[in-house]
Amino acid sequence: MSSPVQQPHQVDGWDAAQTLGGFARACRAAGMPVTADRERTFLSACAALGLARRDDVYWAGRATLTASPADVEPYDRVFTGWFGGRPMHAVSQHEVARSTTVQAALEESAPGDGKDGGSEDVVRAAASTEEVLRHRDVAGLSPADRAALRRQFATLRPRPPTRPARRHVPAHHGTVDGRATARLHLRHLGEPARIRYRRRGRRARKVVLLVDVSGSMSAYADALLRLAHVMVQAAPRTTEVFTVGTRLTHVTRALRERDPDRALLAAGEAVPDWSGGTRLGESVGVFLRRFGRRGMARGAVVVIFSDGWERERPELLGEQVRRLRTLAHRVVWVNPHRGKTGYLPVQAGIVACLPHVDAFVAGHSLAAFEEVLDVVAGAQRPGGP
Repeated sequence: MSSPVQQPHQVDGWDAAQTLGGFARACRAAGMPVTADRERTFLSACAALGLARRDDVYWAGRATLTASPADVEPYDRVFTGWFGGRPMHAVSQHEVARSTTVQAALEESAPGDGKDGGSEDVVRAAASTEEVLRHRDVAGLSPADRAALRRQFATLRPRPPTRPARRHVPAHHGTVDGRATARLHLRHLGEPARIRYRRRGRRARKVVLLVDVSGSMSAYADALLRLAHVMVQAAPRTTEVFTVGTRLTHVTRALRERDPDRALLAAGEAVPDWSGGTRLGESVGVFLRRFGRRGMARGAVVVIFSDGWERERPELLGEQVRRLRTLAHRVVWVNPHRGKTGYLPVQAGIVACLPHVDAFVAGHSLAAFEEVLDVVAGAQRPGGP
């Protein structure tokens, strides 16, 4: 089977380099040791082989992106998820060789099955669609796109923030470990031996998520709770989740359910003020009185997911966030409107809170969620541990 060539150099604003690079990053997100060198080698291999055959891309990636037999299973899984979906535009091998800025599309045959299927000239893929979906505002997605996006949440890989531990651990560099070095010399009967080093270990830092589920956030609440579910699953002992609206609700236990759909269903049943009004300042105050001062917020990275619409008492919200800042290690504010063109933080609630916030980031798409995870993972005070 063959298909005519369509816009060989660029289709729908996406090119082969972006598509294949996105696939390499998806492999990295799946836990594979895909370095920048491996990614460049993969792109070079695809440019040399062309994109006309699905098998060529599969084996090019398998030869360059995997480092051990243990990587084959996640590689196959990511490859099928990335290229095995919807059909896409076709491109001839000749034109791929002429320019790498060509839409990639792969056949739907199983990875590595060795079948040409009579369609060597056809490249089909859902990769570009998946990449576009990552950057779309979740509030404007159709039900079908929302279902596709829910599957992509599995590719997120949160890295819990850490803090220095009291105990030291052996290291290749750092402070000289006198005791360990002396013991080693004694074992060598006083003969000179290697110098032992040590450094302070690291422990996971607490993370507290406050998710606004009021009416103005209803279009984002589902996606934000799915992001919270991913973070709880990654660090169930150090991550706590609350919903805020007209009241504060602790939903960590519900989000510990491994299945995301069941977890969100349980969380939804526990939240009585879903899509209700907004008393954000009062809710944050309740969190401080009932949980924050008892230790949950002390030294934690606190992430507030909200658009900051607090019309009644914005000064109260600002005061509560200021108090929260004195307890927390870092306060991150995630606003879905932050990443939209023309947005300005002029709402009264945001204006009152920004002086007490360490980071103000976007949270409207899957790509923005990945940036949120990076901010949380790297949450360090300037000049601090």
